[in-house]
Amino acid sequence: MKNKQPIILSTIILNYNSGDYLLKSTQSLYKSKLKDFIEIIVVDNASTDRSFQQLFKFKNNLSHPKIKLKFLALNKNLGFSTGNNRGLKKINSKSKYVLFLNPDTTVNPNTIQQSINFHQKNPQVDASTCKIILAKTNQTQPECHRGFPTPWRSFCYFSGLSKLFPKSKLFSGYFLGHLNRNKVHQIEACVGAFLMVKKSIGQKINWWNQKYFFYGEDLDFCFQLKKHNFKLYYNPNCQITHYQGISSGIKQQSKKLSQASRQTKIRSAKASTQAMRIFYQLNYFDNYSNLTKFIVNQAINLLEKYRVFKAKYL
Repeated sequence: MKNKQPIILSTIILNYNSGDYLLKSTQSLYKSKLKDFIEIIVVDNASTDRSFQQLFKFKNNLSHPKIKLKFLALNKNLGFSTGNNRGLKKINSKSKYVLFLNPDTTVNPNTIQQSINFHQKNPQVDASTCKIILAKTNQTQPECHRGFPTPWRSFCYFSGLSKLFPKSKLFSGYFLGHLNRNKVHQIEACVGAFLMVKKSIGQKINWWNQKYFFYGEDLDFCFQLKKHNFKLYYNPNCQITHYQGISSGIKQQSKKLSQASRQTKIRSAKASTQAMRIFYQLNYFDNYSNLTKFIVNQAINLLEKYRVFKAKYL
């Protein structure tokens, strides 16, 4: 792509052993109906499955007058936060927005331009996500519309109270069940599968916290937005499809699709609960009594044992 117009959006796709999904995701972006110019930076976290090589091989078959494609291969798996931060060093200096997109997603043709338009028409929007549809169930992924995991909200979620009272503000705060998911509104947090941010805002919160390796970094990112009084919005008028858990192999809906080894599944299970410990230590540790902190830590330890058992034997 050669143009003299500025690139409005830089899209970063961080890949690790995503199989054919990386190519499918990139191809879906190339089917976008665009008014503005964008770039795609594909960062590979030292994959071993040739997903990155496959995309690089087919790059000459990908053509769009308003898309520029870049590649960055890392020598080892640096995790989600560090990998994305490395990708940020490659973005165009003139771009106004940055989109973080999972490689196991496909994007509807209008989603990218509509998301750009949403930001441009609503200057109060500092970051946004879209409606994310799970490929297996065709249902909205709950994590694209969620609250922060306070001890009370976490208790309601893991105990099943939020399922008993799915529309209650008191009991369903983990996924903000009391809010209408068919309307645009401000939310507390979202999953990092689709997260568009004003570049100037991301720079102010110093982008991704590299204490997180895998899991939890998107929640912490959103927490930093909230801490600095920036606004994150949920926009259901834009939509993507998510084949959740392809790299980790521990998500029920994609276990059969994932090529993750048992070792990778165990490592992912441990990383998911370690991320909880890091999040609570960084953001909630000083807010609660010693008793509450003890209960939270014990609950995380039990959850970790359960998830590791599932990764090993189920």
